[in-house]
Amino acid sequence: MPEVKLIPEKWVDRYGDYLFNFTISRVNDPIMAQDLVSETFLAGLKSAHRFKGNSTERTWLISILKRKIIDYYRKINSNKGKSEVRMSYLSSSDQEGDWMEEQAADLRNPNVEDMIEQRELGDALEECIACLPERYATIFVQKTIDNLETETICKEHNITASNLWVIIHRARVQLMECLNNKWHKNS
Repeated sequence: MPEVKLIPEKWVDRYGDYLFNFTISRVNDPIMAQDLVSETFLAGLKSAHRFKGNSTERTWLISILKRKIIDYYRKINSNKGKSEVRMSYLSSSDQEGDWMEEQAADLRNPNVEDMIEQRELGDALEECIACLPERYATIFVQKTIDNLETETICKEHNITASNLWVIIHRARVQLMECLNNKWHKNS
């Protein structure tokens, strides 16, 4: 696989709409979605020197965006943002540290514990997907795991895009309940 190079000056044109649509389906607030996408681009620029080229730009930006969305929900669900996590990893005392995402484990080089945990989570997720209604399971897998385009899925199942997102949302809610019961109790 050829090494992928970042081209930040084209991110907005290439990925802006995709990242916005990805975000709006998760936060349901257009202004917050725009802010999170902007923060993603800024974090991408800031950590571009860490990009190893083992994934596409879009995949890399989505991984940053997902952490931004998680941080957003942690912040709004905490008491005045107490779960905003900063880590001081620089030896210089005049540096404030940086966002946790920049210090997260490199998922391309997992340790044994990470691999075991991922396998257990994967097994629990497969069990939970099997518990979904058949239509939800099929559509969820097509969209989130197989990464099929919305239009393709809608045509195949004869549904609208908004109906697709309702099904995805309902599947996610059911999966979270199931995972909370199956995986969190075992870990």
